[in-house]
Amino acid sequence: MSSVVQIAPPNIKLSTLPIDQTRGFWGVYWLIATESMLFVSMFGAYYYLGNNKDRWAIEKPPGLVYPFVLLAILVSSSIVLHWGELQVLKNSFRAGRIALWITVLLGLVFLVIQGFEYATEWKDITPDSDAYGSIFYTITTLHAAHVIVGILLLMFVGIFPRYGIMRRSPHRPYQVVARYWHFVDAVWFFIVGLLYCVPHLLSHYHGH
Repeated sequence: MSSVVQIAPPNIKLSTLPIDQTRGFWGVYWLIATESMLFVSMFGAYYYLGNNKDRWAIEKPPGLVYPFVLLAILVSSSIVLHWGELQVLKNSFRAGRIALWITVLLGLVFLVIQGFEYATEWKDITPDSDAYGSIFYTITTLHAAHVIVGILLLMFVGIFPRYGIMRRSPHRPYQVVARYWHFVDAVWFFIVGLLYCVPHLLSHYHGH
């Protein structure tokens, strides 16, 4: 029994066949969806642990200065990277590359400042101090790991000889990596709200 193999007609070149230009975007969107579920699970664990007051035992919430400074850095990085995307669409590749490397620098600054935050908070909050300390470091280090991955992806795109929209390139690396970076930035909004602001509000409420 012979099998039939379909091939392109001899008068059609493979290089002229259409390419799905959204393939790269769909890949990163599915990745973002998967990672979103991971963070949703972590936030769910945070909520679950918070209901067990005997193990929660948080007395002094972490300070608000560091998380808001870090938030400002990430928001600034997203603005810079988005501007770089617009430059790439205009074929201003040099400006786009500069914006990309500035974003990398801001990401590294984020990690350094977060290290200072850990050094400061470690005096009062450690992973084994209580349930809050455990989930606090779990979620924030998980996010830091995503920031590191984003930086590596940005650096990889930054060394590409070309990364704009080319006719035969379905991946559009600059735009695809930018989507991931914006997602990482958005997650930090939820972290600041749930892990920092809510404990401060509850502490203020119970204090009165």
